[in-house]
Amino acid sequence: MLAISNTSQAQKDIVISDSLAVNGEKLKVKMGTQGLGKIWKMKFGNYAVISSKQGWTTTSSKGNYFNTKTETKSAVKFSFLMTNKLNDTARVNAANNISTQLLHEVEIFSNVFWGNNELLQESQNFSAYITINGDTTEVWALLMNIIRGSNTEGTYDVILTNGDRKIFVTPASSNKNGTDSRSTPALGYEFIENGQSLSALQYYGGGMMVMNKNIVWIHNSLDEKFKLIIAAASTAILQTKFNSAQEKL
Repeated sequence: MLAISNTSQAQKDIVISDSLAVNGEKLKVKMGTQGLGKIWKMKFGNYAVISSKQGWTTTSSKGNYFNTKTETKSAVKFSFLMTNKLNDTARVNAANNISTQLLHEVEIFSNVFWGNNELLQESQNFSAYITINGDTTEVWALLMNIIRGSNTEGTYDVILTNGDRKIFVTPASSNKNGTDSRSTPALGYEFIENGQSLSALQYYGGGMMVMNKNIVWIHNSLDEKFKLIIAAASTAILQTKFNSAQEKL
């Protein structure tokens, strides 16, 4: 019965590679607090945000005469410092830009509607630049370019790179193998380099909660400074997801 219970629970987290599951450390993210002009004071394992700064989210919108078609653009910048158990410090500077084009139905008479509600296109352009201990000779960049919607074929380009190494950040889900029967599965990413899984991030645990069950997995074979880079990149993604969720409330 215990084995069955553990299997059922495991299926509620994103599906990650077997090598990472066996050789990685699973770290639950503690949110901490979010002060005015700050990001969430996240902590997981040996990694913690010790200081941060976040600007106001700027938003602009425009629409046609009847507002049946609208376009909204939002932008936000944030930065933070994260440390590990060896007192190394990662500095992260990030910027996120989102553009959304929507169709809206309009009630022209009582219970009579014209048009439909549809996401035509949503594009996200996100960048985060990471340095360790102030060493600007090696800068890691987390770059996201994601486009989705009914009037586009869609684009998904997410990479973590220092110019020489390229780590692809691929979508992950708890229903990858069809084992999660929930209507809203857990979602996240897996960090893959040359076919090997280095890390994974779960930014949504499934169900109705906006922020729940945030988890980071990091492969034990990585050196401590590179683990910190992975931790900082995961934190930047989480903060972006939280900002987007708050905008929709």
